Amino acid sequence: MQRSVGVVVPAYRPDVERLVEYVDRIAERLSPATIRVELDAPRSEVVAALADTPATVATAPYRRGKGRAITAGFEALDTDVLAFADDDGSTPADSFAAVVRPVVEDEADLAVGSRRHPDSPMGHHRTFGRRRLGDAFAWLARRLVEPSLYDYQCGAKAVSRAAWNELREHLYEPGFAWDVELVAIAGALGQRVVEVPVEWHDQPDSTVSPVGTSLALARGVLAARHRAGLIHESRLHGAIDARRAEQSRLVETHGPDRP
Repeated sequence: MQRSVGVVVPAYRPDVERLVEYVDRIAERLSPATIRVELDAPRSEVVAALADTPATVATAPYRRGKGRAITAGFEALDTDVLAFADDDGSTPADSFAAVVRPVVEDEADLAVGSRRHPDSPMGHHRTFGRRRLGDAFAWLARRLVEPSLYDYQCGAKAVSRAAWNELREHLYEPGFAWDVELVAIAGALGQRVVEVPVEWHDQPDSTVSPVGTSLALARGVLAARHRAGLIHESRLHGAIDARRAEQSRLVETHGPDRP
């Protein structure tokens, strides 16, 4: 029996035309049971434009962060496979479908899109500075968390329902570090993780701050390593955790009225 697919698109101040076109392309290419746009700090024109697409739109009056928005979307889905794609369409629909396929066919519990994979087709490159910062983060993450991947932050991933039910209790990162935390926790839990080469089209008008985000990601990868260590019952990470302030899991804080 074919597994049903639900897609979440987290969005904050998106390019309206690009987002509408991307939602339509995902619907055409994947025929998912649900497409859910998690829209933060929405503008009325964005909501109106999405009304003519196949997507369901969920809004929050503030910027929740990528990780919290995706978590809220995944918690709302009832499909066999949960997938997300960034709202700027940097991962073309054909490549996004390639990421979803291994989970649909039960070849993986978590599929991770990869811009840096040696087999990734050439797309539109990022600026030199952003590329170098991304390379530095990937280098750091490969040395601190398992599994070892070429790319942890590509905005295209898919996970099975069973795997998500295990992962959800261990996710804390509300922002861009959510991606690497997801991968690290999946590795710690012994889930099957595959890296799928994707074409990548960088969007120069991204709302992401390269330097600020890179610093947040560096902190995030250290936190992901720590939480993976707790799953492995590391005495060192257990001792560290005993001294840290308690933090709420994302599944406890994703409600629309929770800033």
